[in-house]
Formats: sequence, structure tokens, C-alpha cells
Amino acid sequence: MHAFINRVSYCCARDRGSEMEGIEHRTVEVNGIKMHVAEKGEGPVVLFLHGFPELWYSWRHQILSLSSLGYRAVAPDLRGYGDTEAPPSISSYNCFHIVGDLVALIDSLGVQQVFLVAHDWGAIIGWYLCMFRPDKVKAYVCLSVPFLRRDPNIRTVDGMRALYGDDYYVCRFQKPGEMEAQMAEVGTGYVLKNILTSRKTGPPFLPHGEFGTGFNPDMSDSLPSWLTEDDLAYYVSKFEKTGFTGGLNYYRNFNL
Repeated sequence: MHAFINRVSYCCARDRGSEMEGIEHRTVEVNGIKMHVAEKGEGPVVLFLHGFPELWYSWRHQILSLSSLGYRAVAPDLRGYGDTEAPPSISSYNCFHIVGDLVALIDSLGVQQVFLVAHDWGAIIGWYLCMFRPDKVKAYVCLSVPFLRRDPNIRTVDGMRALYGDDYYVCRFQKPGEMEAQMAEVGTGYVLKNILTSRKTGPPFLPHGEFGTGFNPDMSDSLPSWLTEDDLAYYVSKFEKTGFTGGLNYYRNFNL
């Protein structure tokens, strides 16, 4: 099944990003890296931040909708994702570097403030941006991750391990190379379909050698109505090139 997902659906993936009418793509120099940005429209800027394992493409419908309502909708591939550069060191993915990317991006847009909309890891980074540079954010819409108050006496990953055990997905993501190898074994297409279509409630666990049962034990062969084969193919085409290390490195900076 894993091989079928990789071979059949994605070998001829089209560049869905370039097909979406009116969405412009460019590369911006920010904070020492080259960042890919998708945008459309004129007016007040709405900045979208994606999560893991996603891309700017997760906001494609919102870009088209808000740009038609008089907003400039902007969605980057975050550091380590898609067509944005991925520095090799794990420490390059701490919150200070990623917020620095966003501050430089906002400055490059020629505006003082943005409306911020973010999901998952993007939401975590969004909270840091609001704390570090509140002058850059006019309003913030956060999806899926509330503000996480840090206890200076407890390391975040240690706290998660104490609550959920070693097989909790955040704990399993910590060792460099280990989860990448497991993802490579099941295939990029399987990983993305498994995570993006998961409806499992409760904490996700990833026992060794059981990737599928951790996130989406009841994964169907068919896709939900909101995710087409072409959409999934676009994600796979990008992660086939970059791998998942960039995104996993965000989790490896939880304790910083």
C-alpha cells in the first residue's frame, strides 16, 4: 500500500501552486535565508503561517477568498519547508530565528503591522511573534494551539514525557534521524496522507515501527472531500525534495 501511494499518485504531480489564478510567487531574503512567499491582492496584509507537515499551500483557499475582499494575503513556506531554505543545524529552528524570519518578511512587505492567522506550529510561532514584537501584529487568529505558558522550572519535552510517556509523538521526534528513517520506510505519501487526514482524538502516540497506528489507525484508501489527489500530490512533491527534517527540528527546539 505504501509503495502504491508513492508511485501512482505523485510521479506526475502538477505544480498546483502555479496553477492557482493570480497567486504570485517570489523569493525574499530574510534573516540570512531565502524564503518562498505566495501572495495575492492589495490592501491590509493578512499573514498566514502553516503547521507541520504543511506548506503555504494549506492557505490557498483563504488567499483567494481574502484577496477578493480587499486584503493582501501572504503565505510563506516557513524555514525548513517547501521552497524556503532549510539550514542544517537544529538550533537554527528555535523561536528566535523563526520570528526573525517573520519580522524581516513583514518589513519587506513595506507595512508596519499585519493581521496574523496561524495554525499548529505556525500558531506557536505566532504567539512568540506577538510576545517578541507586538508592534508588528494588529490582530491574531490562532488555530489549534492556545498560548502555552512556560514554566521555567520544567523543560517542555520532559513535562510531556512525564505526562504521556516515551511514545508520545513529540518525544519520538526528538532524536535526530530516527523519525526521518521511519518516515522514509513507510514513504512520503503515506506519512502525509496519514497525518493530514487523521481524525484520531486524544494524544497521538508513535510506538517504534508503528507510524500509521499512532496518528491515523483507521486511514481510508479514499481521501476526504476537502483534499484532492492533486492537492496531496503537491504536498508530496515538495516533501519528496526536502524531507521532514526541517519541520521535525521545530520540535527539537521545544526545550529552548
